[in-house]
Amino acid sequence: MGTVTPCSLTSKPWDELARAAQAAADATEPEAAVAAFVHCALRVTGEERAHERPGALKPGEQHFHVGGVFMVSPDATSHFLIAEWGFPEEQHRLFYSLDTGHPGWVWKNERALVLENTDDHGDFKQILKTARMGSAIYAPMIWQGRFIGHQICAAQARNTYGPDDLLRLQTLAAMATAVYMAKNGPAMLDKLWREAKT
Repeated sequence: MGTVTPCSLTSKPWDELARAAQAAADATEPEAAVAAFVHCALRVTGEERAHERPGALKPGEQHFHVGGVFMVSPDATSHFLIAEWGFPEEQHRLFYSLDTGHPGWVWKNERALVLENTDDHGDFKQILKTARMGSAIYAPMIWQGRFIGHQICAAQARNTYGPDDLLRLQTLAAMATAVYMAKNGPAMLDKLWREAKT
């Protein structure tokens, strides 16, 4: 889905946002348009040096981030991954039940969520196949009052994300929603979902 330098919290987030907005407007495919905001989120959210703090990483863990968008599947049964960055190749087009873990909470409540340290949440469910993430943010994508998906960022280092990061992600998720709908994302999603289920 392209190249991005992950999570170096920039001092000029508006510059990054402007570039992402233009890239999304120029994209011909809805997934590419949404990916522009996923990449932007990886650049403008998260504490850049969180992994250097004592206890941020457990033995054997390493500093890395992931981002993506989980759309509600056309049959309204699953979260369905598109525009991902950093997920293992075998989890491309990942899908799982709508009520799963904290993504399920975001879907049910239609509210943004920050987990500054997932160790503080005993009910945290590991979605990423290769590792448990230590910090995560989730922002709903809502179109004309209807929840259609959510955008996420996650990092293995604990306390990478906080409330300010969540506000930035909510802004990006709203913009991603608009370009997704403008570029006929639902038709693309229907096609991708049918392919993934075969």
